[in-house]
Amino acid sequence: MNVFDVILLAVSLSMDAFAVALCKGLALKKITFKNCLTVGAWFGIFQGVMPLLGYLLGSAFADKIQAIDHWVAFILLAIIGGNMIKESFGKDDECVDCSLGVKAMLPMAIATSIDALAAGVSFAFTEFTRDWFVYLAFILIAVITCALSALGVKIGNIFGTKYKNKAEFAGGAILIILGLKILLEGLGVIK
Repeated sequence: MNVFDVILLAVSLSMDAFAVALCKGLALKKITFKNCLTVGAWFGIFQGVMPLLGYLLGSAFADKIQAIDHWVAFILLAIIGGNMIKESFGKDDECVDCSLGVKAMLPMAIATSIDALAAGVSFAFTEFTRDWFVYLAFILIAVITCALSALGVKIGNIFGTKYKNKAEFAGGAILIILGLKILLEGLGVIK
């Protein structure tokens, strides 16, 4: 994986949070910078922490399945991406209330970052050029998710949920493509 791959991964993982942020923006009557930053921070922090936890979990048994690690990463990313694509064809009636309190935001932050946990597990089976790079990846995922979620609140307030399904579909497709790239690299088809 390189920086471009991580940015693509971060953008695709943030699409669930972006979709929920669109709904938040729709529910909020008045948008302030603080509202956008609050939503962005909730989603960004969880999207950054969950892959770290997944990575630590995956690292515990990575050496035991090293021969098939590229298949594990591919399957995890394909399942996550396929689920996002499936959800993109769902109904748009699942918008959320306007509360930005812990009771409202914590469950949404956890729910939208479960896929990031699984993606973090796949990190344990992916070659990184430097050990520190994997931690940079978590920071990039958090920052990109924060920015896109904050933007999603604003866009949702202006346009509604018009782009929610398209964002989820695009995120899912990108995850599947990244998984396929990891698989092909692991099989030696591409370098």
